[in-house]
Amino acid sequence: MDLHGIDLNLLVAFDALMAERSVTHARTRIGRTQPAMSAALSRLRALLRDELFVRGPHGLQPTPHALDLAEPISHALTEIQRTLEFTQVFDPSTSTASLTLGLSDHPAFFLLPRLLESLRKTAPGITLSVRNFTNRDDAISMLDSGEVDMTVGVPPTATGRILNAPLLEERFVCILRKDHPAAGKQLDLKTFLSLSHLLVSPENERFGVVDATLAKQGLKRRLALTLPHMYAAPALVASSDMIATIMEGVVAASGQVERLDVQTPPIELDSVQFTLSWHRRNDTHLAQRWFRDSVAAAFPNGRSAVHETI
Repeated sequence: MDLHGIDLNLLVAFDALMAERSVTHARTRIGRTQPAMSAALSRLRALLRDELFVRGPHGLQPTPHALDLAEPISHALTEIQRTLEFTQVFDPSTSTASLTLGLSDHPAFFLLPRLLESLRKTAPGITLSVRNFTNRDDAISMLDSGEVDMTVGVPPTATGRILNAPLLEERFVCILRKDHPAAGKQLDLKTFLSLSHLLVSPENERFGVVDATLAKQGLKRRLALTLPHMYAAPALVASSDMIATIMEGVVAASGQVERLDVQTPPIELDSVQFTLSWHRRNDTHLAQRWFRDSVAAAFPNGRSAVHETI
């Protein structure tokens, strides 16, 4: 099969047919006439030597070969569109760019509502996609591959090609249910170690920052539960005898504050830093710069993140 000189319009037609499963709806999606759409499908079938779409009870059904082609073609078209839209003139109010943001759980919880509201007002034509990650260094591979335009999470391992700007700092607090025997008084280390602990570990590890700090003193706590979902922790603690050491912002956003006793940990713990990260190759794109500023402004004490790199 010779793909040299293939008409890009054929790939656009294929992508629309895959999305709509109807020639009529697909032509409306991309602004083609019915004959032009039918002709494009005929050319695709001849080029790819496959029926691609067959009629079924609920519209056109893609063949296995069409399903194999769908994702790479869609990805290629998205990348072409993104490249063409990142020009030297960028107007968010008229842009139809597609942008992708990688988020860990905590930033996603409070960032997305603010960011989407901002985009609705200033850039209604922009399409935002979100990708989740848990391991901090997954951000590097996602940025390297172009899967995301930028990420928000704890700082990844330092590398010259990945740029970072600070966004948020969270301190740790200890939480107990409101009527726990240890509630209502200053939590000391002896009491802390005597309790059953809930460990939040998005990376599914059984050794967290508390354990590392205790180990330096030759101490160890008893883990009763390890789970990856940090926003489930406050409700579980509020209805049990467990204690958890988690970020203060998670407690505040959990809706469980009235059921909890919040205390300062009896050990010194470093705060958690969250940063905005992006690849150096995207540093000067006007659309990317604008998006970085929009993300930074959606955080508490929002700031410009375009030049504030660490």
